[in-house]
Amino acid sequence: MERSSSTERFQPMTSVTSGQGIEVAPDLYCYTVQIVNVIFFGVAGEGNDWVLIDAGMPKSGDKIKEEAEKRFGNDNPPKAIILTHAHFDHIGGLIDLLEVWDVPVYAHELELPYLTGQKNYPEPDTTVEGGMVAKLSFMFPHESIDIGSKAHALPDDHTIPFMPGWKWIHTPGHTEGHISLFRHDDHAMIVGDAFVTVIQDELYKVFTQEKEIGGPPRYLTPDWDIAEQSVEILAALRPSLAITGHGVPVEGQWLHENLDRLASDFQSIAVPDHGRYVDDSK
Repeated sequence: MERSSSTERFQPMTSVTSGQGIEVAPDLYCYTVQIVNVIFFGVAGEGNDWVLIDAGMPKSGDKIKEEAEKRFGNDNPPKAIILTHAHFDHIGGLIDLLEVWDVPVYAHELELPYLTGQKNYPEPDTTVEGGMVAKLSFMFPHESIDIGSKAHALPDDHTIPFMPGWKWIHTPGHTEGHISLFRHDDHAMIVGDAFVTVIQDELYKVFTQEKEIGGPPRYLTPDWDIAEQSVEILAALRPSLAITGHGVPVEGQWLHENLDRLASDFQSIAVPDHGRYVDDSK
């Protein structure tokens, strides 16, 4: 496996919820690593089967493993790792984890080039409208990693390995192969960065985790038209709860009202006034 700055370059950013976990449902546990969430799917208990969704910030592998051991016991790796996408803050701990867990990694086929060393993401857009995090985004790595044969495309039938009852939904815009996860039985949703519940480009709000719905992080989103379509798709599913890649999990009336508002007013709420990708589309 080949590392890159996306797994090796520690990012000196944190939030008040870093190191905290929330049991959103009996089989859904959201754990915050600095400024990003990873999700454990599986009922807590030593030896129980479980799945990891996303892999946190660079250098976070040990923290994720320790939290998993608290929930599922020692020497009990996940059945698989599912990635919503392959940005640095969602794969940062991946290679460290794969060195101790011999498990498959699943992502949309369009994300596989970023996991097999074939393609780098575009550089973050520091010119985009936004707060201090957007201005500091030049520090964020965009290079691919190479996990070789451990990388697998998600099944074409939209099922998710080892997650019965769940389907993956292609929600591009933030990245080409971005996915969200949806369970029809209770309308639970894991959305990665298709939308977030903290304004991710403002440093103060990131630190305090002030709850506020927003579109995908502005400095790493290259296609706003498709990102809008993805939010419309998710809103139409009427989720009962949503775990986002950034911000606190949300549910019920707050989720319904704010997600509907984001879908209907996406251009004014989410799309920046200016930036490389906004200007290129005009």
